[in-house]
Amino acid sequence: MEQISVVTTVVDSRSVADVLAAAAVAGRLAACAQVGGQVDSTYWWRSAVETTTEWSVLFKTAPDRVPALVDHIRLSHPYEVPEVLVTRVDSGNPDYTAWVHEQTRP
Repeated sequence: MEQISVVTTVVDSRSVADVLAAAAVAGRLAACAQVGGQVDSTYWWRSAVETTTEWSVLFKTAPDRVPALVDHIRLSHPYEVPEVLVTRVDSGNPDYTAWVHEQTRP
């Protein structure tokens, strides 16, 4: 079975999340992007603890498309230091992983 990768980020508005998701899928950087509901994040920023409401975006992609997807997210992201996490998925539905690979071919 081919592996896939899940790339995760969070942004400060639903509209930004929707734009990131749509652009990645349209550009075949991801086969699928899911915008999750609101989540409250607490973190250190500039020597203070902050809490912000954010929206998560999960991108499903082929491992060879990860570098281009990460570059796209970093360039399009509104944060100075965006969270971009990559997780490799070692097992799952083989039909789904094949579909992910097919859909991420330019």
